[in-house]
Amino acid sequence: MDNISTAGIGGSTRIEGVMAAISDRIASRSLAPGARLPSVRGFAKTMQVSVSTVVEAYERLAAEGTIRSRPGSGFYVCGPLPPLSLTETGTRSDRNVDPLWISRQSLEVGDDALKPGCGWLPPSWLPQTALRRAMRTLARGDMGALANYGTPLGLPPLRQLLARRLGEHGIIAPPDQIMLTESGTQAIDLLCRFLLEPGDTVLVDDPCYFNFHALLRAHRANVVSVPFTPTGPDIELFGQALERHKPRLYITNSAIHNPTGAALSPVTAHRLLKLADAFGLIIIEDDIFADFETVPAPRLAAYDGLDRVIHIGSFSKTLSASVRCGFIATKPDWIDGLVDLKVASSFSCGQLSAELVYLALKDGSYRKHVEALRVRLARTMAEVAARLEAIGIVPWLKPQAGMFLWCRLPEDLDAADVARACLAEGIILAPGNAFSVSDTASRFMRFNVAQATDARIFAVLEAAMGKLRMRDRAVDAIGSTGV
Repeated sequence: MDNISTAGIGGSTRIEGVMAAISDRIASRSLAPGARLPSVRGFAKTMQVSVSTVVEAYERLAAEGTIRSRPGSGFYVCGPLPPLSLTETGTRSDRNVDPLWISRQSLEVGDDALKPGCGWLPPSWLPQTALRRAMRTLARGDMGALANYGTPLGLPPLRQLLARRLGEHGIIAPPDQIMLTESGTQAIDLLCRFLLEPGDTVLVDDPCYFNFHALLRAHRANVVSVPFTPTGPDIELFGQALERHKPRLYITNSAIHNPTGAALSPVTAHRLLKLADAFGLIIIEDDIFADFETVPAPRLAAYDGLDRVIHIGSFSKTLSASVRCGFIATKPDWIDGLVDLKVASSFSCGQLSAELVYLALKDGSYRKHVEALRVRLARTMAEVAARLEAIGIVPWLKPQAGMFLWCRLPEDLDAADVARACLAEGIILAPGNAFSVSDTASRFMRFNVAQATDARIFAVLEAAMGKLRMRDRAVDAIGSTGV
């Protein structure tokens, strides 16, 4: 073995140096699968490091699965890994543009990709100070928060805080009517399990958040859509859908709609609830963008008193997508059944995440962060809208708040074609039909303005649209000559 010196460098780097030396020998086949590694003391002398450094390096390599320990015998190289398939390491650009297309593309690409189609804020836009302070507090606190399961309903102080926050929107929900979940997505999943049978009909907006489609498909529901207008669902068509399809559920966003950025009007809210009462419809109201709101919009749960309306939310948009914590607020009759279902399917929600969310939300800096975030989003919204309009992409409406622009492409372009062309340049977009059950949004695209500040996005978009137009003209010319 080469006498590789790691003298004079930091402890962590010494450990990494030992790991690299072993990994290099394995890669070059100097240490073949099944071969015994040098003894800890012998290799410490070879590498001119302490015995504890080699022990830690070997333990880390064992944790990675590169080597394995045989008690009383030493460490050995593990068997060969399966051949790496390049098709498994990248995002499939030829995947059909379905409800999971945007999520898969956004989550699987590297950090160097630009993601104006994704649904979250850049890390630099999030309250890093409050999160770091919360993590330090937890690290210094009682071990129970780091190690124990949470209670069935979830962390009591956080539920009390949520009850107060909901009260600001007119929703009366005491803590014992609030159940914490792992996320907003898990909240909807639990509610679908609780309320639906396979084949039940569910009403959604058209367009609506694409993961509603994916979840409902997983629950084998029959999905029917109603066109969404700048003030909410088209009430006349909504009533016709209730009459014709007798849906069990309606799932929608309150306050700020995804993807359009529209807000529900009081008149539409009242008419919608009258129809829900007449047809026995249950409504799931997803309020995940509540903290972006500048002008209060109606909450169906406030008008309804949590009778037919179930209110859900989470903190992935304004706090952190890594801290998975959401909630369900519903009537007392349903809480016990939902808790039983949560215990059966996931046993408990994340105590650590709930503690982090609670500490961050009650931190005095969080409200200031949200106020600054609203101002920043409004300014960026105007800038991005202007840059899109300059290349012929026009917003459907100018939202009062939030981070989404729902935009119409020029008539001769298909959003899926544009998205695939831009994907080849490392830019992830959100084509309209991923949001549309009826596939009537092929000329639309959703833009996350917080993720659309890089000038390269607009240059690539404009170039892609130009190339697609040239391709279509060439095809038309060939067709007209009969070649």
